[in-house]
Order: sequence, then structure tokens, then C-alpha cells
Amino acid sequence: MIWNPAAERLTRAAREALQWERLRATLAWATERVPFYAERLRGRAVRGLGELATLPFTRKSDLREHYPFGLFAVPRAELARLHASSGTKGKPTVVGYTAGDLDVWREVMARVLVAAGGRAGDTLHNGYGYGLFTGGLGFHDGAERVGMSVVPVSSGNTARHILLLQDVRPAGLCATPSFALHIAETMHEQGGDPRGLGLRYGLYGAEPWTEGLRGALERAFGCPAYDVYGLSEIVGPGVAGECEAREGLHLADDHFLPEIIDPATGAVLPPGHEGELVLTTLTKRALPLIRYRTGDVTTLTDAACACGRTSARIARVKGRSDDMLIVKGVNLYPSEVEAALLGVEELVPHYQLLVDRRTTLARLEVQVEPAPAVVERCGGFDAAHPVLVDLRRRIGERLAKAIGLSVEVTLVAPRTLPRSEGKAVRVVEKR
Repeated sequence: MIWNPAAERLTRAAREALQWERLRATLAWATERVPFYAERLRGRAVRGLGELATLPFTRKSDLREHYPFGLFAVPRAELARLHASSGTKGKPTVVGYTAGDLDVWREVMARVLVAAGGRAGDTLHNGYGYGLFTGGLGFHDGAERVGMSVVPVSSGNTARHILLLQDVRPAGLCATPSFALHIAETMHEQGGDPRGLGLRYGLYGAEPWTEGLRGALERAFGCPAYDVYGLSEIVGPGVAGECEAREGLHLADDHFLPEIIDPATGAVLPPGHEGELVLTTLTKRALPLIRYRTGDVTTLTDAACACGRTSARIARVKGRSDDMLIVKGVNLYPSEVEAALLGVEELVPHYQLLVDRRTTLARLEVQVEPAPAVVERCGGFDAAHPVLVDLRRRIGERLAKAIGLSVEVTLVAPRTLPRSEGKAVRVVEKR
């Protein structure tokens, strides 16, 4: 099923014509109403989609430097809602929405939910955080647009999640993948069975996650796991999402125009090449963004999809360009470590990377937990037990082969690593 066939099945010619019409309107809107863009775009004429790359980028630092409302294109009286980032790396980025922007957000979220199997009449268990974070309200409003009933549980309070999942028995679960795994693990420890909840689908996002983690989620809950992508600066969740074919995430490219660039040079890359995703909003009025560098590393394709949707698709996000670790001259993303670890059946899907930069050459320690069955076979957790020593050796060899780097592997006792009730913290750096 497709939520909006007229928009999601456009021919390429019709899609590009619509994108160009909306891009022209957005450029005019931003230039007339935002001093930042009036200065940035002065004297720059764009005569077609192919000339978008001649315009300068917008970066998150621009939002911070014009905090809180300097990039807004409408007066505050016309704003229907404000959201903001956590501000953990400085001042938060504040984003605003007109009533029309919220309608666009509900529309693109409806597309994502229906693509993953959501239907009117379903009950959706919403485990994303509400408040300034866009996850909770983004899924909530989109689900109501589809005609679903929403259980607005928010993040945290795992016991409450388990109670409601068991008693309400929703069709779908949405949460960060790390929190969903924490719910499933806690249910098991309490003697419950997450597979018995009767879930038909799970929608997970807000943090990069691998195919290995997809497998862990699907084994845990017994239903397909779908990836959802978004960022608050553009709209929130709903920028892209997987259909039931799960061959990439369909971008709502009638609202968000994508490019892939080389993160080092800024040059636009052709389809199929990995690089940083750049997005231009085509219909957003409160906070139009032109060539916004998302920092997310992925690839782009416009090849046909079995589901019938004709929009461009992005590959699952590999990580953020600024999250790439450089250890002993080797470049790697945490997701590459995750992919290798989750191929080891004797481990639970929780890990943490400790990067020690207090010496000349950085040192990487990978902390993981053995599965309960392995610990039981050893008669309890003892890192010196031959079974665990062998497991640690095999993990080290697997990681060295996967990432081209010898790392220190530490097996820790069950439930030692922190469990996330929001976004997981996978990397801890010591400086």
C-alpha cells in the first residue's frame, strides 16, 4: 500500500519539474525573508536543478551562530511550534514550524508509516521521546494522520513500556533500536517473551544501526524492523524510510531535494557513490534550508524499486562524517565495529568503544558482554575461563579482519554496559 500515490509515483520528468518549481520558490522566499540568505545568495542565479551545486552550503554552525531565530523566514507570531536539539556540543539548534510545515511533516511521516506496513486502525506504541526532541511528536502526528491510535509512552520507564506492550498489544513499535533491544532484554529477564506481543512491524531510527542489529531486533520481537531517517533541522523523522522491500530508504524528494557530496572537497558525487548527504528544503516556510550539510554518510540511487515508489532512495546511514574515528591512522565508523560484533552469536547486541587519546597513538578498547547462555556454560562470569578467553580471541581476530586494526577486546559481566532509554552512547573518548 502507498499512502499518496500521486506524489510517491511521479514520473522522473514530473518529479524534476515539481522540484524545480519548488526550488525556485524556496530560493526566492529565503532571499526575500532571511538576511543570511539575502547576503549568501546575492548575485547567484540558478537556472535549473543542475545548477544547485553552484550555491554555498548551509551548516549546523550557521544555525548556532544565528541562535535562536536568525534564520527564520517568518515572524514568531506565525510559528505553530518550536523544537530544539539537546545542545550537548554548545548552544542548541532551534527549529520552527508554521502550521503548513506541520502538515508537511505529518504527510511525510504518514508515507513512512504506511510504507512499513502501518494501516488505519492499527495501534502504535510510541517509545520515542516527546518534548523538544522531534521523534515522539513526529511519529505521533504522522500516525494520527494515517488513522492509527497512538500510545504516547515516550522514552524511559522500561517497566511501563513492558506493561503496556503486554496489555495493549499494539500492531507496531517505534523507538530507538537500542531502547527497543533494552525493552526486549528486560522482558526476557522477567520471564516474558517479546515475540509473543504480536507486533507486526517495528520502526527504528534516531541513531545509526546495522543489518546485524536489524537481525537482533527481528529475532527479539518476531517482526520486520524498518529504518526511519530524519533530522530536526530539515523536519524531524520522516525525511526517508524503508518500504517493505527494504532496499533503501525512500526520500520524500518532492519536499527535500538530495545531493551526495565528497565531505572533504564538497564536490557533488554521482549516484551510487558514498558521501555526505546534503538536503535542500523545498516546501518549508518557517526555516528554509539551502544545501544543508547533514553530516550523514550514505549513498543515493534513483533506480526503480519493487514497491512502485519512484522517489530517490538513500542507503542506510553508515554514520556521521564527524563521528568517524581515526585510530592509529585507520578511519572507521562505530557502525563497522557493530557489524562485526553482531556476527558473533555468543554476544549480546550491546557494546561500547573506549578511545584513549592520552598517548601519542590513540588506543581503541571494545567492551562487549557474552550472552547469558555462554556465562551459564562457564558456571558464572569469569573473564579467565577458557571459553571466554577463546571468545575474546575470536572477537579480536574478527575485528582486525573487518576494520584493519588490532584492538583491545574486553569481555565484561552481563548488564555491565549501560542500556539506553533514548539514543545510545556507543563511543567514549578519553583525552
